[in-house]
Amino acid sequence: MASSIWVLVLAILFISASAASVQNKVTDNPADELVVAINSNRTASKSSSLYSNPGLACIALQYIKAYQGDCGAVGGPNAKKPADSEFADTFAPNCGVEISTLTPITGRLLGCQSNYVKPSVAFSDILMKNEKSIEILQSKNHSEVGAAVSGSDGGGPYFWCVLFSNGKSNSSFVLEGHVAKISRPGCFSGANDDCSGAIALSRTFHLWPIALTGLIALAYALGI
Repeated sequence: MASSIWVLVLAILFISASAASVQNKVTDNPADELVVAINSNRTASKSSSLYSNPGLACIALQYIKAYQGDCGAVGGPNAKKPADSEFADTFAPNCGVEISTLTPITGRLLGCQSNYVKPSVAFSDILMKNEKSIEILQSKNHSEVGAAVSGSDGGGPYFWCVLFSNGKSNSSFVLEGHVAKISRPGCFSGANDDCSGAIALSRTFHLWPIALTGLIALAYALGI
């Protein structure tokens, strides 16, 4: 009996380690990867590379949260967007962005779908959906960019948001104390933060039903 219990304990530890391993493998920040895709496309088309502004990116995440998981409000006949007043009233305070440093938004890209995809796929298949999107991407009016990605309560639907601005890197969307406020679920570019909210948590949680089933079967087989 004692040896059987030890087998069960070791199985639990193994599954926990496997779950942690899977989480570690998906904690790279897809918002940063999205910015890389954006700048690669811009430079390939002879446009300038954009500065990744963490304050602007945090606001992009707040922009996503304003939709409250309503994918149907993104694009199409029922499309909506947050009021411009929310940038100063809600988004900036939630991010710790100094309101006096808010700079006009020169472009917005927003996409949503039920399943998570790689940043490169989100860029090409979700955000670059028409000529208007390409025009926004390649505009010469931009000087900085902020990107964000988030699920809803650790799962889908998944939102991708990119905000562009013509501000200066050292004086626009300045963070109080120069530290980005991390909020979950979701992540944003330029924050030196792994994305462990929108994506990793949902995938990790999905392992536990499988793990629990396996443990029950193991306990039954050992007669515990």
